[in-house]
Amino acid sequence: MPHRVSPPPSAPPRRASPDNGVAPVHSVSVTATEQAPQPFRDAVESMHAADVRAEISLGDIRPPQKLAPYSHAVGLEVLHPETDLVPETSEGDAFGRLILLHDPKAEESWSGTMRLVAYIQADMDADVASDPLLPQVAWQWLHEAFEDCGAELSNLGGTVTTTNSVRYGEIGGPPEAFQLEMRASWTAAGLDLSPHVEAFSRVLANVAGLPPEGVAQLQ
Repeated sequence: MPHRVSPPPSAPPRRASPDNGVAPVHSVSVTATEQAPQPFRDAVESMHAADVRAEISLGDIRPPQKLAPYSHAVGLEVLHPETDLVPETSEGDAFGRLILLHDPKAEESWSGTMRLVAYIQADMDADVASDPLLPQVAWQWLHEAFEDCGAELSNLGGTVTTTNSVRYGEIGGPPEAFQLEMRASWTAAGLDLSPHVEAFSRVLANVAGLPPEGVAQLQ
């Protein structure tokens, strides 16, 4: 069964990065699904019907404004015992945002009317982050997740970035930290977006280092 949590309090809207290949349009985003066309409403409903593993939470977050006539966004995060909400940002581990943009007139620019914009950020262990092939491996995880979940799409593009931060002086946090960021966008074929959300959650699980489902993680 899908794992869901209550949506977090409203937060300031965020804009998708330009490198996601999403051109802003000058129209007001409609986040209330009852005001949107039926195809968009069906697509939003299917996003929340996705079956994600129990260790990952799924909930609404505020979508970015003015990127498309209609937009919706969900946040996913690896659960911790002390929290029940899905924030738009996280202090650790791995979290992601998946934004649906719908433009009935976007067939030429998107090759479809439903565009998905994804963002993942994750802390990494030093031994994993030092692998020069990590960006290629992470991108391959995305392709494999799409295939395994049966998500049909086109016009896929994105970036994978790894960073190494070293803290000096009297600043909190670990002396050295490693992070991976993935940004991607693609056009969904059809209105059933549950396979896309499930694929996205699988990538998040891989990036977070979760064991395969049904396998206990050694302490």
